[in-house]
Amino acid sequence: MDLSQFSGFLVFLTIFTMGFWLLIFLVSFIIPYWLIGAAREAWKFRKGGEPAKKE
Repeated sequence: MDLSQFSGFLVFLTIFTMGFWLLIFLVSFIIPYWLIGAAREAWKFRKGGEPAKKE
């Protein structure tokens, strides 16, 4: 394995791990934030507040 193959492998590994950590971030922060917001909207709507706005 020469240096060009090894550096290509390192570039692939870097991009792959960046995607992996982005996926972990999305699953652990963005999706629960979205679910909590949707639950709050539904709770407000059931409570008798203003209806959810559709844009």
